[in-house]
Amino acid sequence: MAEHGLPALFTLFIWWSSTGLIIYLDGLRRETFRWTILGATTLLLAGLFGLHALAWNVSASGAWLGFICGVLCWAWIEIAFLTGLVTGPRRTAIPPGLGGWPRLRAALAALLWHELAIIAIAVAILALTWGAPNQIGAWTFLAFWAMRQSAKLNVYLGVRNLSEAFLPDHLRYLESFFVRRPMNVLFPVSVAAGLAACALLALASLAPEATRHEAVGFTLLATLVALGLLEHVFMVLPVSADALWRWGLASRPSA
Repeated sequence: MAEHGLPALFTLFIWWSSTGLIIYLDGLRRETFRWTILGATTLLLAGLFGLHALAWNVSASGAWLGFICGVLCWAWIEIAFLTGLVTGPRRTAIPPGLGGWPRLRAALAALLWHELAIIAIAVAILALTWGAPNQIGAWTFLAFWAMRQSAKLNVYLGVRNLSEAFLPDHLRYLESFFVRRPMNVLFPVSVAAGLAACALLALASLAPEATRHEAVGFTLLATLVALGLLEHVFMVLPVSADALWRWGLASRPSA
């Protein structure tokens, strides 16, 4: 239980609570964003320092703390994007009916600084943990990145539930890039890749030769990927996942 059940429950709690908290903070008045960014940046620096300090810690606590540090680093990415601090050079909606290369180019311009920030932090994390045995934090950040990229592409190509309610008012122009349709050709590939990754991580955590560090770390990662897969499934269901974070939307004036 301590090596599998508790990490799974902890990941579920972190996924639900941190998502709702970020939605709540990014729905507050814009004059509060400086304090939100300051707090998030402090946590980012703490996460990067922690990943470096824990890089050679292969105990169960090293897996737990490495995972938390990876979450703190990713939280900065989400907050910086949703506050509008790090998005892209384009901050206007595209005209209706725009398609093909012009639409793709506009979408890339809307997210360019955001994508470069992810790459920069990923490089920093890999540099701080390079060659070290404790890679749980680095894999946590990379798992978030892979799941978020897949979600972005699926929303761009078209899904049933776009979760546009989570966008704060200053990012409403991004809705013009979304497409609503039952499914797209990428979605089955995304689900299959998620299932494969989740299964491999779960098997690694349950392997008889797995150390406590590996059992805890791979369980944390497997649960995180499973929750990302759940978010993908909600994209095509006739019901939305918005109700899970209704409390986070309470900060929006429209709420």
